[in-house]
Amino acid sequence: MSSLPLVSTAALGRPVAITAPAWSTLVFKRLSAMPKLAGMTPASQLAVRPTPQMVSSGVREIDTLTGGLPRGCLTEVSGPASSGRTSILLATLAAATERQEVCALVDISDAFNPHSAAAAGVNFERLLWVRCGIGLQKSRSPQRHPWVALRAGSDTGKNEKIEKPVEQGLRVIDLLLQSGGFGLVIVDLGDTPLKMARRIPLTSWFRFQRAVEHTATVLFVISQVPCARTCASLLLKVSGKKLSAQLSAKASPTHAQLLNGLQVQGELLRSRLERKPAGSVTAAFTTKVRAG
Repeated sequence: MSSLPLVSTAALGRPVAITAPAWSTLVFKRLSAMPKLAGMTPASQLAVRPTPQMVSSGVREIDTLTGGLPRGCLTEVSGPASSGRTSILLATLAAATERQEVCALVDISDAFNPHSAAAAGVNFERLLWVRCGIGLQKSRSPQRHPWVALRAGSDTGKNEKIEKPVEQGLRVIDLLLQSGGFGLVIVDLGDTPLKMARRIPLTSWFRFQRAVEHTATVLFVISQVPCARTCASLLLKVSGKKLSAQLSAKASPTHAQLLNGLQVQGELLRSRLERKPAGSVTAAFTTKVRAG
């Protein structure tokens, strides 16, 4: 089957004039004559968002790498197990309580250890610890310790769904951010299964990001893989090396020892505070327990 040419061979190499129909000119005039939509601001007149206030993360190398943690923004630190993410969490919490700020920790997987926090220098009088999911264990009952623990859920965890801790954690985060008054709100998803963490919808992270906007709260998320995605203004990936050779492989190190001698490599993946770097920026540091 032969096909007809779309362009005549006689017209090749010659300029072709195309006349627009009359109705197209009429439509263009009508669109030009339409009034501007109410509430619409041209992009050239949009105000530049002010640079957020930065506070120390408690780790000098991270502060040098990122400039600190931005207030009114969502910061996420992701990394696998034994990568140093918990050490960064405790250092950030200790620095915030040292600044006399009221902090909240949403412990979704019930992984927070008070002994490690005490070794890091956390002031428990300024910490609200919310434990989600399962009931309080006898060995870690709040009656035996000076800190305060709030349980989100019932003591009967046998009939609860596996998604229950995450659902409770999302509701608690909403309440904390709406109430205000917290200088630091930490969401610990480090030991939450990836399947459950990835089920958190992006709309929830967007809602949290909008809730802390224009406030002095630092929303700090710890996870295995990035969960907040584009809602995070600062995204840091960490990876850890082996512990100090002083610890024997057969010995059972205490939580304070686990905080000492861990070599952590941090990589800045995203930062919306300034122009995005041409390549990833890294920083290395070694964890150390505070003296006394």
